[in-house]
Amino acid sequence: MRLAVRAATMYHLEGATQAEIAAKLGVSRPTAGRLVAKARTLGLVTIEVHVPDELQGTVHAEIERDLEQAFGLTEALVVPDVVDGTDIGYGSLGRAAAALLSRRLQPSDTLGFTWGPETVAVAQSLKTRSAKCAQVVQLDGSMTSADYQTGVEFTLGRCAQYLQAKPVRLNAPLYADHATVTALQQDSVISRALQTGTEADAMMYGLGPVSTSTTLFEGSFIDASVLDELQGLGAVGEIGGRFFDADGRETGGSLPARTVSVSLDAIAKCTRAVLISGGKKKHEAILGALRGGFASMLVTDIESARWLIAQKEGST
Repeated sequence: MRLAVRAATMYHLEGATQAEIAAKLGVSRPTAGRLVAKARTLGLVTIEVHVPDELQGTVHAEIERDLEQAFGLTEALVVPDVVDGTDIGYGSLGRAAAALLSRRLQPSDTLGFTWGPETVAVAQSLKTRSAKCAQVVQLDGSMTSADYQTGVEFTLGRCAQYLQAKPVRLNAPLYADHATVTALQQDSVISRALQTGTEADAMMYGLGPVSTSTTLFEGSFIDASVLDELQGLGAVGEIGGRFFDADGRETGGSLPARTVSVSLDAIAKCTRAVLISGGKKKHEAILGALRGGFASMLVTDIESARWLIAQKEGST
């Protein structure tokens, strides 16, 4: 007990390393580590982290840790704002996600993104060239017959500019008939873009719900009959035009064979896939995406974070 107290004092108050503790106390280095751990186990050590007054209500370290543990995430980042689909709400998510990516990206990385308001907000939040990657690639087609601004060019151009990266476009529709999709996949330029996206080192994406308020419906990518089909299949959300159910399983139906985008399997295999989403309308979609293992990192709002934890606790 005396050695545990002495080891803990040296480690926590004097800043000594385990090697220095071992030399001082005449024990092996593994024993020094066990003594420090024993002091904590016995309640001999109390550690407090104080949040400065000016940051009260804006730092949610405990719920971020709970999210990471509940869903096996590498990192969760929770913003204090309530996300309701307005520019202010997405701006908060975008700033947080841009900061996360700046820490996570490496100069040799390829960064993939799906188009949507969340990734536009990330691009808008890039102000300096403090981070760098090799390529930025579009993960899903964006062409549509309607006059609808997807934000692809803005996101691709700004990310390429501020991340000092080569832009890789996916010049294709999001949905087409099966024969056209097959032909597009065989096209050398489009197949190369899809392959680059599939192998991306990092990905960032938002979510769409299954409703008339989704960007896919507003942009005439899908119509009411397709929505009815998706709801009948139990779909709760989509990533890059690919829909999934409450358990994170890709739904079948007519769309998968007509979709030009990186697969959900590729997103699930990406070790730095950043899900950027929030707001009550997208709760079920976020939960389904996390259950499906489509994200290793999550950027969301405090109300969504609390709801997700409650669902996880309710299922255990």
